[in-house]
Amino acid sequence: MEKTMSDWEMELDPDVFYVTRDHGTERPFSSHMCSAHTAGIYACACCGETLFDSTDKFDSGSGWPSFTVPVADNSINYIHDETHGMSRIEVQCNVCDAHLGHVFPDGPEPKGLRYCINGISLKKQD
Repeated sequence: MEKTMSDWEMELDPDVFYVTRDHGTERPFSSHMCSAHTAGIYACACCGETLFDSTDKFDSGSGWPSFTVPVADNSINYIHDETHGMSRIEVQCNVCDAHLGHVFPDGPEPKGLRYCINGISLKKQD
């Protein structure tokens, strides 16, 4: 999906733009997505690409919605991120390159991964 930053800025809410296009981070526990546990699919707030399933969502206590796996192997881009004096793996939407959050190796078994996602970068589909 090819759009300019100006296109995204005109299309998205300023807070969604800040997180998804400027690689920002929402405040912990600020998203209603943290406590949302109803069945459904979570998609990219920018392009609507299916990203996560509610059956893979868990309460990590981190302040951001957390998932154990993406809905498909090819739905997420993985980018090495060394900003803010840390070494982490950023996760982006594979269709529009929206910044979603990061993946950490401290999740529940059997995979042991925690996809720590900015709730504002997601939209719930029922």
